[in-house]
Amino acid sequence: MTTTHSSRHGDLAPAQPYLEQYDRLKAELPGAALSWVRDLREQGRNRFAELGFPTTKVEAWKYTSLKLLERVAFQPAKPAAAGVHFDLLPHVGKGPRLVFVDGFFRADLSSTGGLPAGVELLGLADALSARAELVGEHLGRLAVSDEQRFVALNTAFLADGAVVRVARGVEVAEPVELVFVSLGSDEEPTAFHPRTLLIAEPQSKAVVIEHHVGLGIGATFANHVAEVFVGEGAILHHYKVQREGAEAFHLSNTAATVGKDAFYDNFILTTGARLARNEVHTTLGVGATCHVNGAYMIGDNQHCDTTTVIEHREPHGTSREVYKGAIDDHARAVFQGKIIVRPDAQKTDGHQLNRALLLSDTAEIDSKPELEIYADDVKCSHGATAGELADEALFYLRARGIPKDEARGLLIAAFLSEALDEIPEEPIREAFQGYVSGWLNAR
Repeated sequence: MTTTHSSRHGDLAPAQPYLEQYDRLKAELPGAALSWVRDLREQGRNRFAELGFPTTKVEAWKYTSLKLLERVAFQPAKPAAAGVHFDLLPHVGKGPRLVFVDGFFRADLSSTGGLPAGVELLGLADALSARAELVGEHLGRLAVSDEQRFVALNTAFLADGAVVRVARGVEVAEPVELVFVSLGSDEEPTAFHPRTLLIAEPQSKAVVIEHHVGLGIGATFANHVAEVFVGEGAILHHYKVQREGAEAFHLSNTAATVGKDAFYDNFILTTGARLARNEVHTTLGVGATCHVNGAYMIGDNQHCDTTTVIEHREPHGTSREVYKGAIDDHARAVFQGKIIVRPDAQKTDGHQLNRALLLSDTAEIDSKPELEIYADDVKCSHGATAGELADEALFYLRARGIPKDEARGLLIAAFLSEALDEIPEEPIREAFQGYVSGWLNAR
């Protein structure tokens, strides 16, 4: 993925309010007494000041304009005392859960009891004081401000988020849930910048589910960054559901490193937000495997951008990527997927598939699959298609007495199931299928 290190392709004017907010708030941010935290934040602030907001002249943002985001005068979110109705929140299992409201950890809504020895589950603000050494070892190591504008902005404002550590050889039986609630307000648009650290030490095994939920009204700007460390021989399943409000802006950047013979499974399901962009950058070691999959269902005037980079640096790595989407009304989707095979990554096996279903004459998809190969003994492929529902299949179902809308729903669900089938855990797969059904029933 092409990046720029000059403001030549950036707009500095919309960045200025964020810089002023940072200068006003920096002394109050968690961990401000730690010199290395202050230095890290300053690096992020200065880099964002240099780069500004990306324009469509930046190759990586060619298909996604942020003009709508730039026009909103967002203010930093404040801790909310309001309660959250849990019947509105998705819940897959009965395991541990951290809840964040407008970016701030809420201990009163969280549940961390019953964790096995060797598992740590903390809010980042608390971890900066209680586990500063652990945070310092990992924070800013993978998500680099020099290369990503909104990672730089997140780094400047990082205050809270989730820290999950699974010690060597430990298996977590229940999924760990991280719930990020956007309340929003009709009085003042709010922005927050959570930072997540997922640390799966060698030979460990865990499932982590992120929920990003909009429960309020008004515009919100969630700028999430996750750094994921999968140690040698570890297995980490990392799932995400994004269903924020109709006026929400959701930018997310996940950077993962997968150690020798380890397995990292990433799946993102998107139905919400006015504008959403999910970036996933994964680097594989010797014999490592990663799955980077997802599905999206969007309508009205929504914009959903999926940008992925899978980088094979060592030999015998395997990667699989399947993304499928349903696009209705005037919605627009973007898929940019790149597989990079470095010279030392012989015996790499990489596969990428992106398929989109256009449900209206005004729906759009921009697809840019890429293979960048510098080794000669590899097996790599990619494919991208976009089309409408098959008239023959629709006629077949209607001829058997199924109403048109129900028949369309069945075909759309069947189309998306190929991506959902990539989720190996049955309860989680069924929960995700429930989100698909909910979206279809609401159309």
